[in-house]
This record gives sequence, structure tokens and C-alpha cells, in this order.
Amino acid sequence: MRDTYDPVRAKIARLAALFAVLALAGCGGFSRDDDNAPVPAELEDFEPSVEIDRLWSRRAASGAGPALALHPAVAGGRVFTAGGDGDVAAYDAGTGERLWETDTGVPVSAGPGAGPGVVVVGSSDGDVVALDGAGGEVAWRARVSSEVLSPPAASERVVVVRTIDGKLFGLDAVNGERLWVYDRAVPALTLRGTSSPVIAQDAVVAGFDNGRLVAVSLDHGQLLWESHVATPSGRTELERLVDIDADPVVVDGVAYATAFQGQIAAFDLRTGRLLWQRDMSSHAGVGAGRRLLYVTDDQGHVWALDRDTGASLWRQGKLERRGVTRPVEFGEYAVVADFEGYVHWLNIEDGSFAARVRAGGGVAASPVATGAAVYVFDTGGTLTSLAPP
Repeated sequence: MRDTYDPVRAKIARLAALFAVLALAGCGGFSRDDDNAPVPAELEDFEPSVEIDRLWSRRAASGAGPALALHPAVAGGRVFTAGGDGDVAAYDAGTGERLWETDTGVPVSAGPGAGPGVVVVGSSDGDVVALDGAGGEVAWRARVSSEVLSPPAASERVVVVRTIDGKLFGLDAVNGERLWVYDRAVPALTLRGTSSPVIAQDAVVAGFDNGRLVAVSLDHGQLLWESHVATPSGRTELERLVDIDADPVVVDGVAYATAFQGQIAAFDLRTGRLLWQRDMSSHAGVGAGRRLLYVTDDQGHVWALDRDTGASLWRQGKLERRGVTRPVEFGEYAVVADFEGYVHWLNIEDGSFAARVRAGGGVAASPVATGAAVYVFDTGGTLTSLAPP
């Protein structure tokens, strides 16, 4: 299953994916029965090599629909979810018992993000609401400049929020007071979505719609370095789209990022020095494991790359056009979900299918893995815990 990335075929797939994304953003929905929609690959039968247990499943909040892709967050033995109607809830990660539920009173469009003792969500109106992680009480509310579409990041001192107008806000984690703002210009045409900021050491790493990855200081928002993941090219605004909508990943002092119609690249976290790069377009994102890097490209192919060099190790191409999420590693498997709610477990050695289970409704948000289970939150608002026996 080893393969190489075909930039010509990838460009055709990118345009198909782009029109699907634009249709979703502009029309508020998109039917896969539409004659003009890309046809998802049919799932092939295989002999599972491992059984996957459904440890528990709970109806959580109100759901989000496919446009929001609200993600679960795991911290301190709890799983946190948010629904589009403003509900935020906490569940025991082991048993699924609901510990608390709070109505924030805002139209949640991003989150939750979980940090030390705090859970944070953002709204389509520019609201940021922080709740106490233990009891669910609202700790503070703040306003930012525009809609929030990606989960905020939280440390003990600072909560970092990315808005769709190209700004990063640093808010005091205790009271929500604005500490700093970092601003970048937004291109005339962008995909609907933003990547989540990542807090690593005393820096915040964030991707922007112009294809640039930046690191700013956590306490003051000062620019530490800036690097290109992709450079706009082409004669039309569509061809020049290079959004970094996929979340960057930081592991062992290296920041990994990928851009739509661009490249995947690795940068030294301290200096921003480019370590390696290669052509690969993705808006689903990158997942890092113990020794491998995983990425879902715009064709829906799942790749495993060498973390040190970016060289291809394997490609799983049988999930094409199925809305495949960012991969996460769990034990000896790379796990992805798709638009029909199937969760696929791939062997990390060669990318072959090891197992497949259906968690519930369609899945737009990436699964979240801990040492004990994989948590999947579907677009209808059901949270499911899965693991091999």
C-alpha cells in the first residue's frame, strides 16, 4: 500500500472538494444525492483482525450538524461536549456518567477547548464563555471581534481564541480580560473554517488563511516567527486558496502543519526553521503518533509519513470522498471516521483495515484518543466511547 502523492490528480480532487465545501458554506447544507456532488467510495468488506467494543454511548447536548464539526475534548478524566444550542456537558470518561450540563445561552459554534480547570467555547456572535471544569458554573464571558469556528486553547494563564477575521486573542484565563491581540489580513476568498491555536511551552502556534504558520508569545502575543506552509499561486481567487484550516500539531519540539492546495511541512518550534516539506493538500488535518505522522488528504486518502523526513510509509485509498476526519493514533491503530458515522481502524504498520464500527450518525469532527478509549461525537450530538477489548 505504499504510494506517492500525485499532484495532478490531487489538484482535480481539490477542486471537487472545494466546490463541495463552498456549497456547504453558502447553502447551509449539501446533499450527497446531488447529481453534481462527488460520489463517495463504497465500503469494501474485509475480515476484521480485532473486535471493537462500544464501551458506552450517550446523547450529549443538542448536536451540531455537519457544518460546525464541534469536537469533544478530554481532560482530567472527563469528556466535554458542546451543542449548537449552547449546551455544554461533562461526562466521566470511563463510565459515560453525565457529571454536569450548563446552558451558556449563546449559539456555540466552536469548542469545547479544555485546559487546567476550565472549559471554553466560542459562538457565532463572537462570544467566549469559560466554565469551571469541575462543576460547570460559568466562570466568565468575553467578546471578541467576530465568529469563532475553532476550539479555543487554554493554559493556566491564558485562553487563546482564533476568529474568522484573522485575529488571535489572548484572554486572561481567570477573568477573561483581554491581554493581547495578534492580527493578520484575510484574503478575499477563503474556505469557511479556521484552525485551532495550539499552546506549546510559552508559545502559541496558529495557521492563517494566507498559508502562513506563526508562533507568538503566550503572555504578550508578540511574533516569534513566521513561515510559509503554502504560497498562493494561480490566476483566479479559487486557485489561490491556501487556507490553513487544519489544526497544527506540536510534538517533541516540532510543529507540523498542512494547507489546502499547498504542502505539509515541519518546523522547529523554537526558531521556525523549516525541517522538511512536501506537496500534499489537506483541510482535514494532521495527527501525530509515537513515531509516525498521519494525514488525510483532500481526496480522502489516509497517509502515514515518517515524522523526521516526511517520506511516505503507506497510503489507504479506499475511503475516497467519504469526508474522512483527521487521523488519531490509538495503540497499534490509526483511527478515522467518515460522513456516514463509520469509524475505521487502520493498522499502523501498513494502513490495512483492522476493524470498522458505526458509532451513530455522520461524523465531521475528528475522534479524540486517550490511553483508554477513542471518543467520537457525531453531528446529531451522540458521544460514543470505543476501544478494543
